[in-house]
Amino acid sequence: MRILSRRTLIWFLGIALITLLAACQSQAYTLAPESELPTFMSEAPARFKQAYQFALANPHDLETIPCYCGCNAMGHTSNLSCYIKDIAADGTMTFDEHARSCGICVDIAQDVMRMTGEG
Repeated sequence: MRILSRRTLIWFLGIALITLLAACQSQAYTLAPESELPTFMSEAPARFKQAYQFALANPHDLETIPCYCGCNAMGHTSNLSCYIKDIAADGTMTFDEHARSCGICVDIAQDVMRMTGEG
């Protein structure tokens, strides 16, 4: 009976460890549907589209991340500003076109996407 109890304990510990490891694995991030992108993004490269989709779906993840491309001279206050000019009280977003042609802005957003995915 003692072996059965030890095996049961080991089995439960194994299941608990697997559950814990699964919880620590990468957390998936959300992307807004491509249909929600502004028309000026229709011909953009995939990584640029994904950055806008990430900004749409995860604005709080980018609003505290600075941008280093020099766009602060344009009034941008964070990496989110490179994608979204304004978010109205009803949730409607006004887009900024800056990031559609700035690889630095997109690289920063992709870094945030990667780190979010890594948990």
